[in-house]
Amino acid sequence: MNSPTILVVDDDPNILKLVRSALEAEDFEVSTAVTGQQALNKLAKELPALAIVDLNLPDIHGFEVCRRLQQYAIIPVIMLTGVDSEDTKVEGIDRYAEDYITKPFNPRELAARVRRVLRRFGDVQTNNSSAEVVIDAGLKVNFGQHWAEVRSTRQELTPTESKLLHMLIRHGGQVLTTDSLLARVWSPDEEVYVEGLRVHIRRLREKIEPDPGKPTYILTERGVGYRFKSFSTGQELKVEPPADGKNNKPASGLSPSGIITANQ
Repeated sequence: MNSPTILVVDDDPNILKLVRSALEAEDFEVSTAVTGQQALNKLAKELPALAIVDLNLPDIHGFEVCRRLQQYAIIPVIMLTGVDSEDTKVEGIDRYAEDYITKPFNPRELAARVRRVLRRFGDVQTNNSSAEVVIDAGLKVNFGQHWAEVRSTRQELTPTESKLLHMLIRHGGQVLTTDSLLARVWSPDEEVYVEGLRVHIRRLREKIEPDPGKPTYILTERGVGYRFKSFSTGQELKVEPPADGKNNKPASGLSPSGIITANQ
């Protein structure tokens, strides 16, 4: 299995070199960008398991980069910045990031925090980063361009549909509780309840299932939540990132029973 890919966004080449060295020593794959736009452009081809983002980028503010990174997929973020303002830290952790680290920093501690965030997000079906996920001959999804191709017919995905489908595919074969889906897919500013989740699941099934009334991809686990069918990673599972989707809610964790819950 490939190592998780970490996207590092910083305009300081020395910081990029230091972070790359620390992460590669822990067997992570590292992708770098020196501007916010360069980071967002990468989403058309690769979906990182996690992003490390500076605030003071030369073109786009770091918070806006996070918002757009998380718009169509579930990408945890760690802020790595020289900004030490309490208000900025609170806003970053509340709305965009799983962690906030100020410079100067300890590279080994950064790597440990990356591992901790990834553990909180639970096991994933694959660590292969790419724009497309090939499920089987009848279904593939591109999270960079926000569509699903169902038996050669392309269906456009809304931001919410894309994030919800990404969460399910990311944990293919595992049961996701309704609470974990509500916590990850919607921001704290949005009041969405179980019935709203059911509506979005129904709409997704109408777009990707051969027979929405008898789903074979998105399966209901009554009284618990939903599960995406298991599929072979030998089909080059590829996933692509998003843009908004603030990681503003408690991170999901994998329980001993294999059910993804809202809190670790």
